[in-house]
Amino acid sequence: MNSFSYARPSDISMAVGELVTHEGAKFIAGGTNLLDLMKENVEQPNRLVDINRLELSAIEDIEDGGLRLGALLTNADTAYHPVVESRYPLLSRAILAGASAQLRNMATNGGNLFQRTRCYYFYDLATPCNKREPGSGCGALNGYNRIHAILGTSDQQPETTCIATHPSDLCVALSALDAVVRVTGPKGERTIPFADFHRLPGDEPWRDNTIQSGELVTAIDLPAKGFSDYYAYIKIRDRQSYAFALVSVAVGLEIEDNRITDARIALGGVAHKPWRKPEAEAMLVGQMLSEANFLSVAEALLAGAKGYGHNTFKIELAKRAIVRALKQAAKLEPAS
Repeated sequence: MNSFSYARPSDISMAVGELVTHEGAKFIAGGTNLLDLMKENVEQPNRLVDINRLELSAIEDIEDGGLRLGALLTNADTAYHPVVESRYPLLSRAILAGASAQLRNMATNGGNLFQRTRCYYFYDLATPCNKREPGSGCGALNGYNRIHAILGTSDQQPETTCIATHPSDLCVALSALDAVVRVTGPKGERTIPFADFHRLPGDEPWRDNTIQSGELVTAIDLPAKGFSDYYAYIKIRDRQSYAFALVSVAVGLEIEDNRITDARIALGGVAHKPWRKPEAEAMLVGQMLSEANFLSVAEALLAGAKGYGHNTFKIELAKRAIVRALKQAAKLEPAS
């Protein structure tokens, strides 16, 4: 690990100023991902800006009937908060499917949004990785790619190829809920719809998100609609705990008279960002609860999916997981 300087600002403006003043500085809160990256020399910030003194740990109601989650609120405190458990159980369940109890006690909501991929080649400095070293190539493309993406990849140009996946569970649920990210930076405050926060690799795979230089996430806003009656979160992984998803599915439904009136489906473990297709979700609106209808939507969500050898099994796995999650959300079968 390289040497670095350290600052502990007492307010948001000072924190933002630290990143503006010191090129190469990084915010740190729980540190559950950044410290790993530093130990492996994947990231080498020259200054750490500890934001734990900032007053960003509240949960509060907002005007539209939604809920605001402070960026420094831990994953554990979020998942077990009675309001989240009752109004947004999909979010609570997704958080509790992630990491371990020890990590959830440290990891923050804001930090979770910035998790970097767990691609083996990203962490191995001896191998090429366009995300870690732009233009160097992609070791995963023709390597061991079992955990890698099947949707939204860039694989046409060697210098921009990337088939990495986003590792978060929380973010999959936030995507399904249509959350909004609140940020503050040198140019003031702004909001980012969750669908626009993370990026597909495109021609800049080293960019994970749309945050601008010096910006700090201050909160995550959840809309009033929480799908508290009909929801499911399924995470398929190699072991039951402390493992990242091969495929995960977050589903929220509204149902009246055995027909679906609204549907949200987000996938994790399959793309560079949580994967949603509103046009596929719309196929369910007005439809009866049936496995045939669920299968049609699963196929639409996975249209264009592409395997790279070791991960080709994910296409069928994702299809079955989507159908299963929809059946569980609709209460056609017991929750996992």
